[in-house]
Amino acid sequence: MKQMLQAITDKVTTKKGMWITLATWLIVTMALAVFAPNAKDYEVTRIDSLPEDAKSVVAKNKVDEYFKDSEGTPGILVFQTKEGQLEFADLVTVFNHIEEANIPGVEQVVPLASLPPQAAAGFFSEDQTTALLPIIFDSSLETKEVRDSKDQMIKVVDENTDLTLYVTGPAGIATDSLDLFSRADLVLILSTVGLILILLIVIYRSPLLALIPLLAAVFVYEVVMQTLGILGKAGLLLSNQTISIMSILLFAAVIDYSLFIFSRFREELKGHENKYDAMRAAMKETGMPVFFSGGTVLAAMLVLFFAEFGDYRNFAPTFATTMVVIMLASITLVPALFTLFGRKSFWPKVPKVGDEKVKDNSIWSKTGRMVVKKPGLSVAIIGIFLLISAANMFNLTYEFDTMKSFPEDMPSRQGYELIEEKFAKGDLAPSTILYEGKEALTKEEQDALRVELLEQELVSDVRINGIADDNKVVNFSLTFEEGPYDVKTIDAMEQMINNSGTILANANVDGELYFAGETATKVDDRNVNNRDVILIVVLETILIFGMLIVLTKSFKMPIYMMGTILVSFLAALGLGMFLTNLFFDIDTISNRVPLYSFVFLVALGIDYNIMLISRFQEERRTHSVKEAVQIAVSKTGGVISSAGIILAATFAVLMTQPVQLLFVFGFIVAVGILLDTFLIRGVLLPGLIILLEKDKAVSKENN
Repeated sequence: MKQMLQAITDKVTTKKGMWITLATWLIVTMALAVFAPNAKDYEVTRIDSLPEDAKSVVAKNKVDEYFKDSEGTPGILVFQTKEGQLEFADLVTVFNHIEEANIPGVEQVVPLASLPPQAAAGFFSEDQTTALLPIIFDSSLETKEVRDSKDQMIKVVDENTDLTLYVTGPAGIATDSLDLFSRADLVLILSTVGLILILLIVIYRSPLLALIPLLAAVFVYEVVMQTLGILGKAGLLLSNQTISIMSILLFAAVIDYSLFIFSRFREELKGHENKYDAMRAAMKETGMPVFFSGGTVLAAMLVLFFAEFGDYRNFAPTFATTMVVIMLASITLVPALFTLFGRKSFWPKVPKVGDEKVKDNSIWSKTGRMVVKKPGLSVAIIGIFLLISAANMFNLTYEFDTMKSFPEDMPSRQGYELIEEKFAKGDLAPSTILYEGKEALTKEEQDALRVELLEQELVSDVRINGIADDNKVVNFSLTFEEGPYDVKTIDAMEQMINNSGTILANANVDGELYFAGETATKVDDRNVNNRDVILIVVLETILIFGMLIVLTKSFKMPIYMMGTILVSFLAALGLGMFLTNLFFDIDTISNRVPLYSFVFLVALGIDYNIMLISRFQEERRTHSVKEAVQIAVSKTGGVISSAGIILAATFAVLMTQPVQLLFVFGFIVAVGILLDTFLIRGVLLPGLIILLEKDKAVSKENN
């Protein structure tokens, strides 16, 4: 592999190879821009997260099979008076206006006009200021079409009444999410590019050093977006949340690898007069580590194919495609661009032959000497801090209510919170319990089963919602005392699912119970997520550990590298949540965040360890362990610290996104990267090497 990479970089860094490389990237980018679709054309607001064999999915399919009216995209219309009380006649009038408008896609509404007032009372809040009504949109409609129908409905209500209408439920959330991300994506890209540009100029005080990496990132971004567009056209689902995170990963990785390359290029320009020779020498030592760093991220993303959870599995093809393009760019486009500009890249501080390569008084030279002098103390102080930070993991509180992740002024959230405020908590999303038997149930047996369900923990109400298949199938609507996303409610539902056989036996009926609805979905969501976390963590750890053995040709070094990164991840999660609570008053976390954070922190954090260890092993050819550690810390410190600051700031841009999940994820990853950059790579790992590695053993290993 090393010989093949070196053969590629040797050709790229010649004058002819440089021009061929740049021309090839330009032609490919322009061809894709003209002829290929863009990934944005195929973005969706949500994907099916649960596998087809999940119990709640099976239950929903059963409900759809027996009760055709339940098919489609459900929504909840929430009407609120601006003053006074809402009368039943007012609601009937509103619905008449909506029906007369012939709004496309509205498949099913409650026939209010034909309902007796007593039956309609349940649709009104106790203070008569708010009413809610379920609605079904045609399942064939795209989210944009549902949004158009929803907007028409709101317009009809505004023009003909003094009521305020909020559309919530799955239909309202999906359309609001589409609007949110369409605005947020532009903010994300502009914020990312602007922040990277400012940081590069501030850190390196060279305009070209800021623009060249960004130019490479723009080429890569265009190629990736059009390639994903081709995959989207072929049927790949592209979640807008996945695309947002992918954009951050792309810019962060391209800038990271560019910094590693130009840092070594600058060092080699102090020993070579010819810029092509300097870049060839630079890529000889950095080509393999940079390409391998990209490979670890690629491997981490490919592991996500083993996940059952749709959100995780959707990452795999999108991020894997992105990393393949980035890896190719890191050994072709990036070195070709820096070679093109040569010494001018570093203006006004142009490196000259004979310049001092590393200043003895630099902060990382001093850090290297300190760690070499007192490795035990250095490791102890950092280790204790990381363990204390990691201990806060035991205080994590998970949030399963996705609505709480959205902005407070989002209409679907406002409607949702109105229901929460004005109605019983369980009314937010009643559960559906479907009984299916081989024999018809008598009225007495139906009542017995309803009573048995009513006696289950936290259940407040159970009513028969429909009967099918000659009384062999009964649809029960079940309401809990607490909210449908409350952890206590989810626990109660899981217990009910596990005890379904006992429930049927106590009711003295024979058949099967199927549990559908939001709470049952959250039960599966939690179980599948827990399974995926364990599987992905184990697989990714083993895979990256194996790759590090290949890279370092050592067994002990990967143990140090993976061990410190895993401790760093736990510390980042604990410290990150402590700080989000302290500074942003966020005390809960989505159960997606730990795995999201693990994948990115381990895959990206290991990059810095790879750069350090690669330089250490290079210096060990001619130096002792202590000398090699000191030189490696000194020579890689500047570029890794600046890369870490930029990478952390780039992920922190996710905090501009209007979704709390992305906000917390971006913050935790930023914290973790800073820990990796300054504490793990700068102090802990070098200290462990000095304490555990011996000169004689290392010499044999490297020979």
